[in-house]
Amino acid sequence: MSTVQRPMWTSSSVATEVASPAPAALGTAAEARTPSSTSVIAAVGAAQWRELARNRWVIAYAIVLLLLTEALVRISGSGARALTSLLDLVLLLVPLVTSVFGVVYWHAAREFIELLLAQPVPRRGLWWGLYLGLVLPLTGAVAVGVSLPLLWHRAIDAEAAPLLALYVVVAAALTASFGAAALWIGARHDDRLRGLGLMLGLWFVAAVAYDGVVIWLATAFADWPLERPMLVAMLANPVDLARTALVLRLDSAALMGYTGAVMARLLGGTTGLAVTAGGLVLWVAAPVWLALRAFGRKDF
Repeated sequence: MSTVQRPMWTSSSVATEVASPAPAALGTAAEARTPSSTSVIAAVGAAQWRELARNRWVIAYAIVLLLLTEALVRISGSGARALTSLLDLVLLLVPLVTSVFGVVYWHAAREFIELLLAQPVPRRGLWWGLYLGLVLPLTGAVAVGVSLPLLWHRAIDAEAAPLLALYVVVAAALTASFGAAALWIGARHDDRLRGLGLMLGLWFVAAVAYDGVVIWLATAFADWPLERPMLVAMLANPVDLARTALVLRLDSAALMGYTGAVMARLLGGTTGLAVTAGGLVLWVAAPVWLALRAFGRKDF
C-alpha cells in the first residue's frame, strides 16, 4: 500500500516550465533552449515543495509531533524538560518517516523524472530539485510540530531556545542524510518493496540495533582500552551523532548512552559538539554523493 500521494506536479506543465525557459538575450538558440541547473532546481524544488506541503502524510507527521510535544509540555511544565523527554522519539521517528517517505515518493515521481529527462534538462539540477523538495518540507514539518506547542505555552525561555534550535538543526541533518540515502536506494532498485525493505533495514540498524551491538562489544571486550574505538563507533552512525549532539547540549549523562558518555569524557562539551557537527555534515555529504552518482548513471 502506498503511503504517499502521487504527485500532482507530474504533468507536462512543469516539464514545459523547466525545459522551455524564456529565450536568453545573448547566446545561441541551443543555449537558450537548454535550462540552467539553477532554473531546474528552482522549478522542480518549488513544484515538489508545493505538493509535499499539502500532502496529507506530511501534515499528519507534523500533527503527530505537535501532539507529542503538547502532551509533554503539559506534563513537564517546562519547554526544556519537554524537549529532553522528546529526544528518543525524535531520533526514532525522523529517520523512519524520511526513509519510508523518500523511497515511496521517488517511485511515485518516476514518470515525472522520465518526462523531464526526455527534455534537455541537466540531471544534476533535476536531482537537486527533487532532493530539496523532499527534505525541506519534512524538515519544516518537524520544526512546526515541535515549535508551536512551545510558542503558545510561552515555554521558550533562555534554556529551551538554544535546545529547540539544535533540535531543528539535528532533525534537518537526519532528514537530509536519510532522504539522500532513500533517493540513492530508489535509484539503485526499481522494485519499490525491495527499496523499502532496504531502507527500513538501514533505519533499524542505525536507530535501534546499533547501540545494543556497541554495548555488547563493550561488555565482551571490557578488559581492553575501548574509548577510541567507541568514538569511531559513534562517528559511524548518524543517529548516534545526533543523540550525542543533543545530549551534550543537555549535559545529561543518563541520556548519553555508551558512545555519548565516551565523547563527553574524551572531548568535552564544545569540542564534542564540533566533532558531532562535522560527523553529521559527512553523513549528509556521503549519501548525497552516492545518490547523485547513481542518478547520473541510471538508465531510465
